Parts: sequence; structure tokens; C-alpha cells
Amino acid sequence: MKQVLQNNKTGRMAVTDVPTPIVQQGRVLVRAAASLISAGTERMAVDEGKKSLIERARERPELVKQVIEKAKNEGFMKTFNAVRSKLGSSTALGYSAAGIVVDVGDDVTEFSIGDRVACAGAGYASHAEVLSVPKNLCVRLPNDVSFDAGAFGTLGAIALQGMRLANPTLGESIVVIGLGLLGQITVQLLKANGCRVFGIDLDPAKVELARELGADSAVVGDESVKRAVLDWSRGRGADAVLITAGTPSNQPIELAGEISRLKGRVVAVGMVGMDVPRNLYFKRELSLMVSMSYGPGRYDPEYEERGHDYPFAYVRWTENRNIEAFLDLVAEGNVNVERLITHRFPIEEGERAYQLIAGETKEPYLGIVLQYD
Repeated sequence: MKQVLQNNKTGRMAVTDVPTPIVQQGRVLVRAAASLISAGTERMAVDEGKKSLIERARERPELVKQVIEKAKNEGFMKTFNAVRSKLGSSTALGYSAAGIVVDVGDDVTEFSIGDRVACAGAGYASHAEVLSVPKNLCVRLPNDVSFDAGAFGTLGAIALQGMRLANPTLGESIVVIGLGLLGQITVQLLKANGCRVFGIDLDPAKVELARELGADSAVVGDESVKRAVLDWSRGRGADAVLITAGTPSNQPIELAGEISRLKGRVVAVGMVGMDVPRNLYFKRELSLMVSMSYGPGRYDPEYEERGHDYPFAYVRWTENRNIEAFLDLVAEGNVNVERLITHRFPIEEGERAYQLIAGETKEPYLGIVLQYD
């Protein structure tokens, strides 16, 4: 089967022929129909792959420490060979896809062959023709949702989890910083929740798109943005700020504090600089939370890999149930993801998609979907 892989040494992407996975206990085998390239996350992987080993070491000192500890405990040559093996290997990209169930593990009763499903998880819902996915990372796709739209399920759950942490109530004034894919979905979720929404981005086209998708106001981030938010919030400041931008800069976390009301809430959903200006957050007594991806269950091997669900009565919104809720909103027309798709590529042309997000192809983009036969 065909799969997009990144060479860990060169950083290059390639569509490669690899063995087709077989069905396993606790897993669902899915024939992919569409997968979504998460431009922010995967662009970071592309950029990381282009850096030299020295540059990578400077930016990831925790990994250098792990290598040093391994060398102390297991010896230099064993560590050297392990690192060399890692650099010579490839990494599967992608974590959000949709398709049709073609087989299930003997112990899986939740799905049947022929079910249309959305899948999640790095290393599971990859850009590949056939996917082996743990059952807790699969949900049934509503009949009214296309495979292309279903491929947004995981990204939608990330946005939904960030919104849940902000705990918005009907009529509150919420600001979204960063209007990429994640931000555009967040704007629509907040509007579906009955909030007033203000969007901020550096790209005028994304600002205009946010307005079209329901934002009450949206502006290009410049020196006047703080005044604009204050006027829009009737002089009170934002009840909550959701940071959905992807940048190493500390500017979004600083801006969020400056535009929040007293005792406001700030939730970091995207990967941004987190050098929190204590004095600013202290004087306004702001609450700051960092959202953990799709929701409860994420990074828990008992939940994700071994299929042990959390009790519904005690954990209402797991990552699985977040995906399910998001797709219901898409089916009902409360969230429009088709409007976010700017490019579609067949899997055979997957390298072209990565040339686009790497900037090698000079063309604006937002949602990029890979399609499968």
C-alpha cells in the first residue's frame, strides 16, 4: 500500500510502498478514503527535518539529555547505533482520516465491516491507504458527512476540547487568536455555543474568511488590535481568549493577557511561546490553561491502545466522544469544514501537498485533503 513517510535524516517526504497492516486485537482495519494534512503541525515537522543535527540539538535539549543518560547507562557504541538507526528510519505523518471498515479484531464489537468511520491518532490515522486504528480512536461517520469532511474529525476535537476548557457561556465575548484551520473551526464552535466572537490573525484573507464563517468581528493583528477588542467588548475586555495560533513567538500569550478582562480565562490550544508575563496575568488574576489535544484519554495507553473507556457518567467528554460531537455538528450544518478545504491531492501526489506547506510552491492554502481510491 502507499503511505506518506518522512525521512528522519533528510526531512524529505515521499509516497512509499509499505506492507499493508493486518487486523489486530482491539483494533479496526480501515480502508482510507480521505486524510487531512494538519498544516500547522505537519509544517513544523517539515521545517524540523530541514535543520542540521546541531540546530535540532539546540532546540531540543531534553532529547540531548536523554541521549547522554542512555550513553552513561548503556555505553557509547550502543547509544550511537541507536541514534544512527533512528536517523536512518522514517516517520509516518498524519493523525486525522476517514474511511470504511474492512476488518475488525475478534474482541471488537463496536464496529462492523462496511461501517463508515472517522479515525484519530498519530501513528494510527496516518496518510496511508489502509489504517490499523485502536477502537477508542474510531467513531462512526454520520450519513450526511462526506469522507473529506470526516477527515476533519480529529482537528475538530482539538478545537472542541480547547473550547470546553474555556467554559464559555451563552452571550460571552470570546477572542480567538490565530485563524488557521484550528482557529476557523473554533470560531464556528463558539458561535454554535451562542457566544460573541472576535478573530485575530496576520493574514487578511483568513480574517475575511472568519467573518464569512460567523465571527462577529475580525481584524488583522497590529498595534490597534487592543483598542479594537476593548471597543468591541464594550470596554470590559474579553471573557476568554483562545490561542489557536502556531508560532514559537511569545506575542500571542502576551496579547491574550492584554485584551482579557479582570479574572478572564486564557486557553492555549496551539503550539505557542509560553513565557507568561507574570505581572500582567497577576494584576488581572487570569486563569491560564494549556489544552491537551483531543481531550481526556489522550496519551493514556490504557485508553488509546488497550481500549479501556472512561465511565460515561464521570468523564462525559473523552477524545472519542469529542470527535463524535464535532461530527454531529458538521452533520447538522453548525460547522462548515468544506469551506476550509483549498486543495485536494490523490495520495500518489502526496509530495506535492508537502511542497505546498513547505513553501516550495508559492500558493495560499488552508485545508489540504489527501484522497484515496
